[in-house]
Amino acid sequence: MMVMTAKVNFKKILMILGVIAAVLVGLILLFGGSEEAQTTSAPVSNNDARVKFLTDFGWDVTNSPIESSQVRIPGTTTEVFDRYNKLQQNQGYDLSAFAGKNVMRYVYQINNYPGASEPVYATLLVHKNKVIGGDVTDTSAGGKIQGFKMPSETANTPTETTAPTTGK
Repeated sequence: MMVMTAKVNFKKILMILGVIAAVLVGLILLFGGSEEAQTTSAPVSNNDARVKFLTDFGWDVTNSPIESSQVRIPGTTTEVFDRYNKLQQNQGYDLSAFAGKNVMRYVYQINNYPGASEPVYATLLVHKNKVIGGDVTDTSAGGKIQGFKMPSETANTPTETTAPTTGK
């Protein structure tokens, strides 16, 4: 009969487990980050960057916002907020990560909305120089609120919702 023994150095095992844990925490912080950091968007630290963000979707917009103000993302959900946030989630954003926070709201007039008879506006919601959401609103009777993507003139009705009411 043969007996084999092995000497286990618990200090080395604990040290190796500690290094593995530190690497995992580092990777989580680097790639996971906070909920706010998960919203991916190019920095929009100035007006030119905001206009470029919209023109990248094919929109021809006014060179300066027709309105800019600070708004608070509701801290509690309502039916209207949930519908608007569903629109945001459909385009890769989630406003619930910013509940109770103040954000900047920039509104630009769109000059090339297909078939528009009344003004159409693009709204950008910006937090820490990143777009966290927004919409395109057709103000004509029966107009729709949709995401940033430009509709084609022959496309079916775009994703729509009712605009949320936001207060300062």
